[in-house]
Amino acid sequence: QVQLAESGGGVVQPGGSLKLSCVVSGRALRDCRMGWFRQTPGQEREFVAAFTRGSTHTIYTDSVKGRFTISRDTAKNTVFLQMDSLNPENTGVYYCAAEAPPRSILSSIRFTTSYNYWGQGTQVTVSS
Repeated sequence: QVQLAESGGGVVQPGGSLKLSCVVSGRALRDCRMGWFRQTPGQEREFVAAFTRGSTHTIYTDSVKGRFTISRDTAKNTVFLQMDSLNPENTGVYYCAAEAPPRSILSSIRFTTSYNYWGQGTQVTVSS
């Protein structure tokens, strides 16, 4: 059983930065494909960023390219999401997700159905 624990959310002004962390337990990070999703009230959970299968290559939703960076520390079994130049549209609950073992094809990893483990979420609020 894989467990994910996010932290690092909070309230930040527009233009500010936050770094989210997701500690993975129950499975080595190398045996998972990891992603981040965001959800706002009444909306579907939407893709933010992920590692592609079997490599360190990363993909992002267009609206965060150049501002957000997904990274990982295999020694700490932790995945990060560095979020810079935040704007109010980035507000939401951010979820860490894992597919273990990774099976999905590249075109599917933006979909929530490709992940079988989820964290509890961490709230990010961007407001002046």
